[in-house]
Amino acid sequence: MKVCVTAVAPSLDAQIDPRFGRCAYFIIVDTDTMSFKAIPNTSASALSGAGIQAAQTVVNEGVEAVITGNVGPNSYQVLASAGVKIFTGAFGTVREAIEAYKAGRLREAFAPGFGPGFGMGRGMGRGMGMGMGRGMGFGRGMGWTPPSPPPTPPPSPNKEQEIMMLENQMRILQQQLEEIKRRLKELRGE
Repeated sequence: MKVCVTAVAPSLDAQIDPRFGRCAYFIIVDTDTMSFKAIPNTSASALSGAGIQAAQTVVNEGVEAVITGNVGPNSYQVLASAGVKIFTGAFGTVREAIEAYKAGRLREAFAPGFGPGFGMGRGMGRGMGMGMGRGMGFGRGMGWTPPSPPPTPPPSPNKEQEIMMLENQMRILQQQLEEIKRRLKELRGE
C-alpha cells in the first residue's frame, strides 16, 4: 500500500512536517517493503492554492492514505474526493508514523469544520443571533442526521516529543523567513 507522509527532509528518519500544503517533502512509502520516494513540495512557496496543488501532487502519486500534522479544508476536499484517507495529528519521524499506521494507532481525520472542537474558545460572546441556521448543514429542513461519535483524540506528545515538534516548526519558520527575504531582495533588484 502506498502512503504519503509529510516531512521536513527526504528520509524515513526525517521529522514529520506538521503542515500538509506547505510541507518541505512528501515521502511516498510502500508500507509492505518500506521502500520510499521523496518528492519536494514545489507548491510550498505558492502565494495561494498551495494546499490544492499539494493535494493534487499526492493524488497523482496514487497514494491510499496521507499522514500529516494538519490538513486544510481545500486539501481535505481534493484528497477525500480522490478516495485518499487522511490521518492528522502525527508527530515523530516518518518511519514511526508508518509503524503507527500499520499498527492501527492512527485515527482518520474528520472533514475540517465537522470534527470535535479543540480550539481555545477565545470569542467574546457578542454574536447577535441573526444567523439563518445554514451552517454545516444543520439548518431547518436540511435532513439532519446525528453525527457519528468523535474518535478518541491522539495521545498528547510527551515533553521531549513536544520540544522536538516545536524545534522543527522553528526551523521551518526560519527557512520560510529566509525564502521571503531572498524573494524580496530578488524583487527589489538587490
